[in-house]
Amino acid sequence: MKKDRGGPDARLGASLEFMRVLWATDHGLQATSKWMQANLGVTAQQRLVIRILGLRPEMSAGDLARTLHVHPSTLTGVLQRLERRGLVRRRSDPGDRRRVILVLTARGHQLERSLEGTVEAAVGRALRRLPPRAVAAARRVLMALADELERR
Repeated sequence: MKKDRGGPDARLGASLEFMRVLWATDHGLQATSKWMQANLGVTAQQRLVIRILGLRPEMSAGDLARTLHVHPSTLTGVLQRLERRGLVRRRSDPGDRRRVILVLTARGHQLERSLEGTVEAAVGRALRRLPPRAVAAARRVLMALADELERR
C-alpha cells in the first residue's frame, strides 16, 4: 500500500474515508496472501491458523473459531486444506471422545516460525512504529467495526 501523501479526504466524510483506508488495507492483505501462497505454500489465513495452533496446542475447532471471531463453518475449508497438505491433523480429545482437537504436524511446525514476507511480519513492523496507545485505540476501533458488521 502506498503512503497516503494527501491525507484524509474530508469530502468523503468519516465513514467513506475510513472505508477507503480499509479497502487499501484489504488489498494489501490479499496481495500479500497471494504472494505467500506462491512462495511459502500457505495463505495468510492458513498461516494465522498455524501460528495460533503453534501457540495454543491441542485447540478444538470451536475454540479456534472463537479466537478468530468467526463461525466454525468459516474454518472448515481452511482446516481441510491444511489437513490435505499434512500441516494439521485432527484427533479425538482423550478426556471427551466427542471433542476433536487440532494439532500441528511436523510439517506444520516448520511453517510456524517467523518468516519474512508474511502478513504477520508486516503487521509487526507497522505496530512497532506506533505508540502502544495508538495500537490499543486502533484495535478498539477495528473490534467495534467487527462487532457492528457481525450484528447483521
